[in-house]
Amino acid sequence: MSSVRNWAIGFCLTTAAVVLSYFWLDRPIALFVHEQLRGFDVFEMLTYVSAITTPLVVIVFAAAALRVLIGRALSRLQTVIALSVASLAISEAIKVQLKFAFGRTWPETWVRDNPSFIRDGIYGFNPFHGGPGFAAFPSGHMSAICAVMSVLWICYPKFRLLYALVMAVVGIGLIGADFHFLSDVIAGAFLGIWTGWLTVALWELGKHEVRP
Repeated sequence: MSSVRNWAIGFCLTTAAVVLSYFWLDRPIALFVHEQLRGFDVFEMLTYVSAITTPLVVIVFAAAALRVLIGRALSRLQTVIALSVASLAISEAIKVQLKFAFGRTWPETWVRDNPSFIRDGIYGFNPFHGGPGFAAFPSGHMSAICAVMSVLWICYPKFRLLYALVMAVVGIGLIGADFHFLSDVIAGAFLGIWTGWLTVALWELGKHEVRP
């Protein structure tokens, strides 16, 4: 029951943070970023951490899969990488469905002349609208990096400060570059973190249930 309770608490806190951000923080932050931080490429560069980490983890996973195919056992690190990829894949699948369900517009116009808050004054959710111009919520970059980091957080707790720093860097980059609203990043972080936790929990449960 403690796991269910923790998830429920996390979900409620995240929902509250998203609602607070949506009504009072998202637009002022987006306007500030557009007016004061535009042209600072450092924020966009920070988002590359997620873009680099994801394929790197997949490459390591491919090497681990090859090791299994030739009949060799996985090391602990390789097993953790496999769990990270599973977490990443699950978060990606859920993210796609959530983006379609919420249909949120972006802070700025980036893709196919998409309607945006900064250019068009369009702000809000358009449930089940579909299309790349209505896919800001939740943040895919944030969910991806958190899906990987949360698995590492559980399996190698010694380096939690580093994982927290990586997640924070990506979140700051996404907001500072006006790629996402704050609430998009909050929701993406929740999705990735809890996907990672659930992936490891299912793995541990499976190990205990399997009998020789």
